[in-house]
Amino acid sequence: MSRTYGEPVDVWVRDGKPARFAWRGTLYTVTTVLDHWVISREWWKQQHPDLGAPAEREFWRVDASPGAGAAHTGTYELRHDLAAGHWMLARAWDLTG
Repeated sequence: MSRTYGEPVDVWVRDGKPARFAWRGTLYTVTTVLDHWVISREWWKQQHPDLGAPAEREFWRVDASPGAGAAHTGTYELRHDLAAGHWMLARAWDLTG
């Protein structure tokens, strides 16, 4: 079962991929990148004002665990607004562990 959040998160990137993120006061370590994709938001209507290019969002679906040595891993979908540089937690699965 998944849940939608849309909450801001701080993300640390290593080698172009999310390595850690902080959400609701907890630091999560990414253990596996499951999927990655980029979409353009209404490219026919919205363009980045400085670049004249479509505003894009990058999505990362990852497995991550809270804290050091935590046994429980959840699946999280992180969204990165490339034009603004903002990260959000879009969705999460299996948070009951």
